[in-house]
Amino acid sequence: MAHDLHALLGPDGVATTRELTRRVDRHSVSAWVASGRLLRPYPGVVTLPGAFAEWHTQVVAAVLATGGTLSHTSALALWRRASRDGAVHVSVPASRRALRRRGLVVHRATEVPVDRLGGLPVTPLPRSLVDAWGWAHSARGSAELVETARRAVLESLRDRQVDLPALRFELGRQPALAGRRGLVELAELVAQGCESELEIWGVQHVLRGPGMPVFQQQYRVSLPFGTVRLDAAVPELKVAVEMDGAAFHGSAEARERDIRRDAALAARGWVVLRFSYRRLRQEPEACRREILAVCRARAALLLR
Repeated sequence: MAHDLHALLGPDGVATTRELTRRVDRHSVSAWVASGRLLRPYPGVVTLPGAFAEWHTQVVAAVLATGGTLSHTSALALWRRASRDGAVHVSVPASRRALRRRGLVVHRATEVPVDRLGGLPVTPLPRSLVDAWGWAHSARGSAELVETARRAVLESLRDRQVDLPALRFELGRQPALAGRRGLVELAELVAQGCESELEIWGVQHVLRGPGMPVFQQQYRVSLPFGTVRLDAAVPELKVAVEMDGAAFHGSAEARERDIRRDAALAARGWVVLRFSYRRLRQEPEACRREILAVCRARAALLLR
């Protein structure tokens, strides 16, 4: 009797051997594996050969094989904060043995909190961010993984998908986390108002230094067409600093919007200093001198 393996294994093209042998005899399953009609990527799990090339099938197979929870960068991928590629990461209770296979990383943890996305067990976002950060900064990490972890933290906080108290709470549960100091510093910069790597660079290398005034980040100003947020501002001097990213404000429509916005601010007495990505990165000292000169001139004008 011929069997339709696609129908037997379902839309993901993956199943446990135990589940499959409830519908067909185990000798048939063994024969399909031997002939290459099925793959056995992990003990007790079979997949269609073509299906296992898909990331989703790989993560389902990993969960079925380990009984674990998707974590680290794999969890970030499900939370839409990382790309769906690379090794599959799952976390299991520390009492379990870690399955070792190429392309699979099993983490043994004292406690594994579980959320669910798309029917799959996944660590909550704050835990996923902290775990991915620690892995990126460990001996098995890489510069690419560090960049992925930083971007995930910044975007998750900026988009309010996770809040700082939740991230700090998770950090407090992992005092020995690799790279912990860097994550604490990044969280503090976000708390101060930084929403991008460019703003972090601007704060650390341009807005801080001898003689510089104290800036308020993401300062809100009401304009006729609504409330705008300034990247950094000295409200008492009405001086604003705007930092334009490399791929930001590139269209004519966006430039026109900036012009209208800056004109409306000028009508309320604000001086807007706008710096490009290139200038901030390549000429931080020159940017700082220009900001200082304007702030001093404004202070002198207001003291007349």
